Amino acid sequence: MSEKPSVLFVCVHNAGRSQMAAAWLTHLAGDRVEVRSAGSNPGDAVNPAAVEAMAEVGIDISAEIPKILTVDAVKESDVCITMGCGDTCPVFPGKRYLDWKLEDPAGQGVAAVRPIRDEIKVMVEDLIKEIAPETSK
Repeated sequence: MSEKPSVLFVCVHNAGRSQMAAAWLTHLAGDRVEVRSAGSNPGDAVNPAAVEAMAEVGIDISAEIPKILTVDAVKESDVCITMGCGDTCPVFPGKRYLDWKLEDPAGQGVAAVRPIRDEIKVMVEDLIKEIAPETSK
């Protein structure tokens, strides 16, 4: 893993789970981790319920735009995490691949998205402890 680890979150539409995970990682790890998210068939916009759920915890993802998954994004990432949506990444030696089994927030209201948001936060916190722990000075 490089000096600054890089994580790619992948979900088919890159509109819900992967956007929330990327936002949590950026929020919680700051500049200690490089963060990307993408999807094989990106949606037109980020899921409004995901935007609302993240806003409730002080994280604004309203300006995010779903992005297409590229081979370069995978090559440039140390850890590639799919979100339990059946999407796959190109496989390269030396990369770490994880699949987080999460409910799909598509078409659900904010009340149904909150537990998904909270589950993602816990998973991201565990990931940070593993790949980018805070160093004491």
